[in-house]
Amino acid sequence: MDYDTDNFQKYVIEQSHQTPVLVDFWAEWCGPCKILSPVLERLAEKYKDRWKLVNLNTEKYPQIAAQYGIRSIPNVKLFVDGKVINEFVGALPEAAIEQWLKKVLPSKYRQKLDEAQQLLSGGRISEAQKLLEEIVQAEPANDSANALLARIHVFVSPQEALKYVEAIEPGSGYFETAESIQTFAHLFQHLGNPDNLPNGACKEQYLKAIKDLYAQKFETAIRSFIETMETNREYDDDGSRKACIAIFKFLGEDHSITRKYRPAFSSALYV
Repeated sequence: MDYDTDNFQKYVIEQSHQTPVLVDFWAEWCGPCKILSPVLERLAEKYKDRWKLVNLNTEKYPQIAAQYGIRSIPNVKLFVDGKVINEFVGALPEAAIEQWLKKVLPSKYRQKLDEAQQLLSGGRISEAQKLLEEIVQAEPANDSANALLARIHVFVSPQEALKYVEAIEPGSGYFETAESIQTFAHLFQHLGNPDNLPNGACKEQYLKAIKDLYAQKFETAIRSFIETMETNREYDDDGSRKACIAIFKFLGEDHSITRKYRPAFSSALYV
């Protein structure tokens, strides 16, 4: 099958608004290119429903190569919605390319994901949940949808939330969210079994912090966790420090609560 193109605008830029396009920038004189090209073509056939392959000869189209900053080949760029979203240089092994694609390829349900995000932002939780469940049913390994469902469930059914994040691996853009969900679920177990916590002067304060967290009162929860750290840093296996980090990850580094309490948290680490 011929993957060469004589119309970059049509078969890369315009096509990428419908389906991701992988562009292999190559040249006849390039030895590694001759190793990589058949690997990409095999993968293109294997995943033809997920993305398209286009080969571009940099000798024939130097102006396009210059436009995209090609200085070393083979250079492989992934185009989505008319823009380069990721790339690699060199003749990678087939397995490594598959792993790279798994991480960088956007979901074909990304429009539905955007819709679900908007529904969540508007407080329409049940509608968002239904849409996300449809995505996960069609694409079980969709980290974004799984992470969003876990966020919905964690303050209602923590154990259900854990099911959604158990397959999210390190390297995923949602791994930190998964870690925070796991930490929250562990903390919420103490609400039903407070006697499992060690006795101590900070026990009630620690339980109150967990209750506030479960009620999504993040600011009061984090204040109590920081105070518990200052009283007894080691309580519940450094539980307050872990809780603070989980809250920061869950809310995001740009959230006002994260920015407000990061300095106090850092100070409490060295009390």
